[in-house]
Amino acid sequence: MISYEYPLNERIRTLLRLEDLFRKNAHFCASDAGLDHHAGLLSLFEILEVAGRADLKVDLVQELERQRQILVSFRNNPEISEEALNGALYEIEQASAGLLAMAGKIGQYLRENEWLMSIRSRAAIPGGVCQFDLPSYHFWLSRDADVRRRDLETWGRPMEPIRCGLEIVLRLLRSSGRPENTQARAGTFQMTMAGRSAQMLRIRIPHNEAVIPEISANKYALNIRMMLPETVSRPRVVERDIPFELTFCSL
Repeated sequence: MISYEYPLNERIRTLLRLEDLFRKNAHFCASDAGLDHHAGLLSLFEILEVAGRADLKVDLVQELERQRQILVSFRNNPEISEEALNGALYEIEQASAGLLAMAGKIGQYLRENEWLMSIRSRAAIPGGVCQFDLPSYHFWLSRDADVRRRDLETWGRPMEPIRCGLEIVLRLLRSSGRPENTQARAGTFQMTMAGRSAQMLRIRIPHNEAVIPEISANKYALNIRMMLPETVSRPRVVERDIPFELTFCSL
């Protein structure tokens, strides 16, 4: 099954983008290659850009506190494992403490590093980080992989509370829904929301179905069109029934 997630508000959209960027950053920084470390640094700049657009820290702290209160209400419930409950509460409390300990604007320490900001500004120009543009950056990319990795870890570590907080929130969000098996008749699925509250949709399609879901949704209706993944001609809706799994996720 191939999973597609569709956020229904700007806050979840931001969290999903950051999750994707943190994963890419971790992947590239774990490598030894200079080009991978370059990609890792660019992903850190993207994290800085996305995280700085909204009051992300406050949103995460508030959501984690809300989830903590919900979990506390499950204490002494015989159907709930106390060990698992305590573990979840500890994880949330640690993430909240890390976020609250972050001082000032997110990523301000990066903005105050003139060398990194010079790389960031040049990276916005196609081919702008060539060795003749930034010889000091070329020197850094030529250093030992362990040295570069330590630098990348140093620059990324202060952002860890953001990553930990959003991972908990998205994990709880994904586990909140109940999958429903349905079909897109002649490639199209429509339904009225009828007061159904959701923050994110998850759609899972069998691997053998070579289609891509085109989703549009608001508080009144949900529309899904299964499109052929054509790269040359104009995309079009498939003309047969497509089975898929639909999940409404809400915290």
